[in-house]
Amino acid sequence: MMNDKYLIVIAGPTASGKTATAITIAKALRTVIISADSRQFYREIPIGTAAPTREELSEVEHYMIHNLSIEDRYDVADYEKDVLLLLKKLFLNHDAVVMTGGSGLFIDAVCNGLDSIPDISDETRNRVNALYEKGGVVALQNELQHLDPEYYEIVDKHNPRRLQRAIEVCYQTGLPYSSFRKNNTKERDFKIIKLALLWERNELITRINKRVENMISDGLVEEARSVYHKRNLNSLNTVGYKEMFQYFDGDISLNEAIELIKISTRQYAKRQMTWLRKNNDYRWFSIDEIPKMIEYIQSVIN
Repeated sequence: MMNDKYLIVIAGPTASGKTATAITIAKALRTVIISADSRQFYREIPIGTAAPTREELSEVEHYMIHNLSIEDRYDVADYEKDVLLLLKKLFLNHDAVVMTGGSGLFIDAVCNGLDSIPDISDETRNRVNALYEKGGVVALQNELQHLDPEYYEIVDKHNPRRLQRAIEVCYQTGLPYSSFRKNNTKERDFKIIKLALLWERNELITRINKRVENMISDGLVEEARSVYHKRNLNSLNTVGYKEMFQYFDGDISLNEAIELIKISTRQYAKRQMTWLRKNNDYRWFSIDEIPKMIEYIQSVIN
């Protein structure tokens, strides 16, 4: 049994300082970090996904970073299975393991287990595919907003696969997708401590804008161009790359692409905050309270 082992979750919106915070906490606890950022899995796109730098990766051992190619098919069910197996190994040598990232769905899968989603028939899947092919992501957004306004509020509205999946369940069952996301939490044989990073809104916006500018100076344009020929992959249907692809297509200017990335990232941060605030398990700290976070973790463990 591992009921004396702890998974320490460091969550927060994009650009809130999760990586640096997790590294400091992992060092204090002499442990390792598991990434829960569904875009940082892909090794070809480190700049646009704000993956930890080489220096950061050398400070503390990280898992689930650059472990996949953009060509690989990988979903939240794969992640849940892989991380639970990984934790069993890590807990042999560590009493606590840190998990950090901005993908709330992936964090929830590890902490609570995935809900039992019904099987989808080929007929339903084809129907939703036809909707997407005819009307694009806007048609999916409109349909999901109509079928399940609750899930529409928190879903990544620019991720067609997430939208399609929810609509498929609505069509297949006649029930809102959100109704399948409220099952009882699955028991885990480790304990969980959840911390979230709190930022004043305008300060976070400034950080997001600065991060995007840093990505451009670090080579985001060149990185996006290197994967442009694979633009139809689901792994590239994400903020930073979609806007750059529009620029390469000649639809918008580089400056317009940069501004769109800033806007989309701010919208993403807002969705992340909505997700976190719905979860009462998180203890909130500001970024300058890392000593307090460590003190809190140690008090819970002891």
